[in-house]
Amino acid sequence: MKIALPNKGRLYEPCIQLFERAGLRTIDADMRRLFAKTLDPEIDILFARAQDIPEYVQDGAADIGVTGYDLVMETGANVEVLLDLKFGVAELVLAVPDDSKIKAAGDLRGKRVATEFSNLAGKFFKEKGVDVKIVEVSGATEITPHVGIAEAIVDLTSSGTTLAVNRLTMVESILSTSARLIANKESMKRNRKKIKDIQTALESVIQAEGKRYIMMNVPKEALKKVKEVMPGLAGPTVMQVEAGTPTVAVHAVVDEEDVFTIINELKRAGAKDILVVPIERMVR
Repeated sequence: MKIALPNKGRLYEPCIQLFERAGLRTIDADMRRLFAKTLDPEIDILFARAQDIPEYVQDGAADIGVTGYDLVMETGANVEVLLDLKFGVAELVLAVPDDSKIKAAGDLRGKRVATEFSNLAGKFFKEKGVDVKIVEVSGATEITPHVGIAEAIVDLTSSGTTLAVNRLTMVESILSTSARLIANKESMKRNRKKIKDIQTALESVIQAEGKRYIMMNVPKEALKKVKEVMPGLAGPTVMQVEAGTPTVAVHAVVDEEDVFTIINELKRAGAKDILVVPIERMVR
């Protein structure tokens, strides 16, 4: 089975890290190689440009792949979208220079819009009923309004910083995007179990993000108060402890951002020997 992964760019590092944490570490891989083995002898990695991966997967050159949802939609690839991987989050937006009089998509009628996403931009303006001239560019889209190539742009932004630096203002959001796991539809029929195993492995890492596992000993008379403090995902796990006084062990999964507050509340409720540990993977 072949998995197509981005060979560079903003999706490369988080993608490699995700697969390593899921147990699919590559062997002897670097950004100059096209193929790499994984710890699973049945799985090979194909490194490719993110914009090419939707078509690679659609045509069967790869069984599954990771690429941006924006690229899946731009190419119109006939693939199955399996999982939102929660990184590479961005917005495809319509933007104009800060001093522009254009305040809405309708104000661009008859004007030029520069973009690398000609299909998505064309569809957006068609749905709006606005006739514009799409100017296709292959990079540095932000500069085009300032050099007289276009009056507006359609481009990706993750924080808005690039737009601000280039003196551009967002007019409308067109599409929310992030990295997605996609699959070839025929491969889903032939190798559904293996593909679902890979999906589950990746999903288990994503679900563990921002979670912590808390363990503690609790006198039985304090158990009710402790359970009120820390309900966990489906209620805490309570186990009998062989001790001189009636004691139980309580385990639960909590959000990382709540740990500071919860630890202090647990102490006040009577919990002892509190341990907090990271979670590598979590399968629901």
